[in-house]
Amino acid sequence: MDLSFWLKGLLLGFSIAAPVGPIGVLCIRRTLADGRLNGLVSGLGAATADAFYGWTAAFGLAFLTNFLVNQQSWIRLLGGAFLLYLGVRTFLSPPADRAAVARPGAQGLLGAYTSTFLLTLSNPATILSFVAIFAGLGVASAARGSYGAAGLLVLGVFCGSTLWWFLLSGLVSLFRARLAEGKALLWVNRLSGLVILAFGVAAIVSIVF
Repeated sequence: MDLSFWLKGLLLGFSIAAPVGPIGVLCIRRTLADGRLNGLVSGLGAATADAFYGWTAAFGLAFLTNFLVNQQSWIRLLGGAFLLYLGVRTFLSPPADRAAVARPGAQGLLGAYTSTFLLTLSNPATILSFVAIFAGLGVASAARGSYGAAGLLVLGVFCGSTLWWFLLSGLVSLFRARLAEGKALLWVNRLSGLVILAFGVAAIVSIVF
Protein backbone atom coordinates (compact mmCIF):
# COMPACT_ATOMS: atom_id res chain seq x y z
CA MET A 1 0.00 0.00 0.00
CA ASP A 2 1.43 3.35 -1.07
CA LEU A 3 1.71 5.61 1.99
CA SER A 4 2.43 8.57 -0.27
CA PHE A 5 -1.35 8.98 -0.59
CA TRP A 6 -1.58 9.48 3.17
CA LEU A 7 1.24 12.03 3.10
CA LYS A 8 -0.38 13.96 0.24
CA GLY A 9 -3.69 13.95 2.10
CA LEU A 10 -1.92 15.14 5.25
CA LEU A 11 -0.41 18.13 3.45
CA LEU A 12 -3.71 18.97 1.72
CA GLY A 13 -5.73 18.71 4.93
CA PHE A 14 -3.29 20.94 6.78
CA SER A 15 -3.16 23.57 4.03
CA ILE A 16 -6.95 23.73 3.63
CA ALA A 17 -7.55 24.02 7.39
CA ALA A 18 -4.81 26.60 8.03
CA PRO A 19 -6.39 29.82 6.64
CA VAL A 20 -8.10 31.54 9.57
CA GLY A 21 -11.83 31.88 8.99
CA PRO A 22 -14.86 31.72 11.28
CA ILE A 23 -13.89 28.25 12.53
CA GLY A 24 -10.41 29.47 13.42
CA VAL A 25 -11.83 32.42 15.32
CA LEU A 26 -14.21 30.10 17.20
CA CYS A 27 -11.37 27.71 18.05
CA ILE A 28 -9.20 30.56 19.35
CA ARG A 29 -11.98 32.06 21.42
CA ARG A 30 -13.07 28.72 22.89
CA THR A 31 -9.47 27.83 23.77
CA LEU A 32 -9.09 31.10 25.64
CA ALA A 33 -12.48 30.91 27.36
CA ASP A 34 -12.91 27.18 28.01
CA GLY A 35 -9.48 25.63 27.72
CA ARG A 36 -7.36 23.82 25.17
CA LEU A 37 -9.54 20.68 25.12
CA ASN A 38 -12.62 22.65 24.08
CA GLY A 39 -10.66 24.43 21.35
CA LEU A 40 -9.18 21.16 20.08
CA VAL A 41 -12.56 19.41 20.04
CA SER A 42 -13.97 22.36 18.08
CA GLY A 43 -11.19 21.86 15.56
CA LEU A 44 -11.91 18.13 15.36
CA GLY A 45 -15.44 18.96 14.24
CA ALA A 46 -14.00 20.94 11.35
CA ALA A 47 -11.47 18.18 10.60
CA THR A 48 -14.29 15.64 10.37
CA ALA A 49 -16.16 17.81 7.89
CA ASP A 50 -12.97 18.29 5.85
CA ALA A 51 -12.51 14.52 5.79
CA PHE A 52 -16.10 14.06 4.62
CA TYR A 53 -15.59 16.46 1.71
CA GLY A 54 -12.23 14.86 0.95
CA TRP A 55 -13.89 11.43 1.00
CA THR A 56 -16.55 12.62 -1.44
CA ALA A 57 -13.91 14.01 -3.80
CA ALA A 58 -11.53 11.05 -3.51
CA PHE A 59 -14.17 8.40 -4.14
CA GLY A 60 -15.65 10.33 -7.06
CA LEU A 61 -19.19 10.58 -5.66
CA ALA A 62 -20.43 12.88 -8.41
CA PHE A 63 -24.10 12.70 -7.42
CA LEU A 64 -23.35 13.86 -3.87
CA THR A 65 -21.01 16.58 -5.11
CA ASN A 66 -23.64 17.87 -7.54
CA PHE A 67 -26.33 17.83 -4.85
CA LEU A 68 -24.21 19.79 -2.37
CA VAL A 69 -23.16 22.34 -4.97
CA ASN A 70 -26.71 22.75 -6.33
CA GLN A 71 -28.08 23.30 -2.83
CA GLN A 72 -25.23 25.48 -1.62
CA SER A 73 -27.37 28.64 -1.51
CA TRP A 74 -29.69 27.13 1.11
CA ILE A 75 -26.81 25.53 2.96
CA ARG A 76 -24.88 28.79 3.04
CA LEU A 77 -27.97 30.66 4.21
CA LEU A 78 -28.34 28.29 7.16
CA GLY A 79 -24.62 28.50 7.89
CA GLY A 80 -24.66 32.29 7.69
CA ALA A 81 -27.65 32.50 10.03
CA PHE A 82 -25.89 30.20 12.49
CA LEU A 83 -22.78 32.38 12.32
CA LEU A 84 -24.90 35.44 13.09
CA TYR A 85 -26.34 33.65 16.11
CA LEU A 86 -22.89 32.56 17.30
CA GLY A 87 -21.52 36.06 16.71
CA VAL A 88 -24.18 37.71 18.86
CA ARG A 89 -23.87 35.02 21.53
CA THR A 90 -20.08 35.35 21.61
CA PHE A 91 -20.21 39.15 21.70
CA LEU A 92 -22.57 39.11 24.71
CA SER A 93 -20.78 36.28 26.55
CA PRO A 94 -19.35 37.30 29.94
CA PRO A 95 -15.86 36.09 30.89
CA ALA A 96 -15.98 32.46 32.01
CA ASP A 97 -15.19 31.71 35.64
CA ARG A 98 -12.32 29.40 36.54
CA ALA A 99 -14.53 26.46 37.55
CA ALA A 100 -16.24 26.38 34.19
CA VAL A 101 -12.91 26.63 32.41
CA ALA A 102 -11.26 23.90 34.40
CA ARG A 103 -13.93 21.24 33.87
CA PRO A 104 -15.75 21.52 30.54
CA GLY A 105 -18.65 19.08 30.54
CA ALA A 106 -19.22 16.36 27.97
CA GLN A 107 -22.30 18.21 26.74
CA GLY A 108 -20.23 21.34 26.16
CA LEU A 109 -17.60 19.37 24.23
CA LEU A 110 -20.27 17.70 22.10
CA GLY A 111 -21.78 21.09 21.32
CA ALA A 112 -18.36 22.48 20.41
CA TYR A 113 -17.70 19.54 18.06
CA THR A 114 -21.16 19.58 16.46
CA SER A 115 -21.27 23.32 15.86
CA THR A 116 -17.94 23.46 14.00
CA PHE A 117 -18.76 20.28 12.08
CA LEU A 118 -22.02 21.78 10.79
CA LEU A 119 -20.45 25.17 10.12
CA THR A 120 -17.68 23.61 8.03
CA LEU A 121 -20.27 21.58 6.12
CA SER A 122 -22.22 24.79 5.43
CA ASN A 123 -19.59 25.74 2.83
CA PRO A 124 -20.03 23.18 0.02
CA ALA A 125 -17.51 25.10 -2.09
CA THR A 126 -14.88 23.31 0.00
CA ILE A 127 -15.57 20.13 -1.91
CA LEU A 128 -14.72 21.93 -5.15
CA SER A 129 -11.36 22.86 -3.63
CA PHE A 130 -10.63 19.20 -2.92
CA VAL A 131 -11.77 18.14 -6.40
CA ALA A 132 -9.60 20.80 -8.05
CA ILE A 133 -6.53 20.04 -5.93
CA PHE A 134 -6.88 16.27 -6.30
CA ALA A 135 -7.28 16.66 -10.06
CA GLY A 136 -4.36 19.06 -10.33
CA LEU A 137 -2.05 16.70 -8.47
CA GLY A 138 -3.42 13.65 -10.22
CA VAL A 139 -4.14 11.90 -6.94
CA ALA A 140 -7.86 11.43 -7.49
CA SER A 141 -7.45 9.43 -10.71
CA ALA A 142 -4.59 7.43 -9.19
CA ALA A 143 -6.61 6.60 -6.07
CA ARG A 144 -9.92 5.92 -7.79
CA GLY A 145 -8.93 2.41 -8.79
CA SER A 146 -8.04 1.47 -5.24
CA TYR A 147 -10.29 1.84 -2.20
CA GLY A 148 -7.22 1.46 -0.01
CA ALA A 149 -5.40 4.35 -1.67
CA ALA A 150 -8.50 6.55 -1.55
CA GLY A 151 -8.98 5.65 2.11
CA LEU A 152 -5.39 6.62 2.90
CA LEU A 153 -5.91 9.91 1.10
CA VAL A 154 -8.99 10.74 3.18
CA LEU A 155 -7.28 9.62 6.40
CA GLY A 156 -4.39 11.92 5.54
CA VAL A 157 -6.79 14.84 5.06
CA PHE A 158 -8.28 14.23 8.50
CA CYS A 159 -4.85 13.89 10.12
CA GLY A 160 -3.56 17.05 8.43
CA SER A 161 -6.57 19.10 9.46
CA THR A 162 -6.40 17.70 13.02
CA LEU A 163 -2.70 18.55 13.20
CA TRP A 164 -3.46 22.19 12.39
CA TRP A 165 -6.15 22.45 15.07
CA PHE A 166 -3.87 20.72 17.60
CA LEU A 167 -1.10 23.24 16.91
CA LEU A 168 -3.46 26.23 16.92
CA SER A 169 -5.18 25.33 20.19
CA GLY A 170 -1.81 24.57 21.77
CA LEU A 171 -0.31 27.88 20.68
CA VAL A 172 -3.34 29.90 21.84
CA SER A 173 -3.40 28.10 25.19
CA LEU A 174 0.06 29.53 25.93
CA PHE A 175 -1.53 32.98 26.16
CA ARG A 176 -4.61 31.83 28.03
CA ALA A 177 -3.31 32.61 31.49
CA ARG A 178 -2.89 36.27 30.54
CA LEU A 179 -6.11 36.70 28.58
CA ALA A 180 -8.63 34.41 30.26
CA GLU A 181 -9.50 36.73 33.12
CA GLY A 182 -11.43 39.97 33.53
CA LYS A 183 -11.54 42.63 30.83
CA ALA A 184 -9.04 40.88 28.57
CA LEU A 185 -11.39 37.97 27.86
CA LEU A 186 -14.35 40.33 27.66
CA TRP A 187 -12.65 42.14 24.78
CA VAL A 188 -11.67 38.81 23.21
CA ASN A 189 -15.36 37.86 23.28
CA ARG A 190 -16.43 41.15 21.73
CA LEU A 191 -13.80 41.11 19.01
CA SER A 192 -14.47 37.44 18.20
CA GLY A 193 -18.21 38.11 18.12
CA LEU A 194 -17.78 40.96 15.64
CA VAL A 195 -15.51 38.88 13.39
CA ILE A 196 -17.93 35.93 13.42
CA LEU A 197 -20.82 38.30 12.70
CA ALA A 198 -18.87 39.69 9.73
CA PHE A 199 -18.34 36.17 8.36
CA GLY A 200 -22.06 35.48 8.77
CA VAL A 201 -23.03 38.62 6.90
CA ALA A 202 -20.50 37.81 4.16
CA ALA A 203 -21.92 34.29 3.80
CA ILE A 204 -25.47 35.61 3.37
CA VAL A 205 -24.44 38.45 1.04
CA SER A 206 -22.52 35.97 -1.15
CA ILE A 207 -25.82 34.25 -1.93
CA VAL A 208 -27.20 37.42 -3.49
CA PHE A 209 -24.11 38.59 -5.35
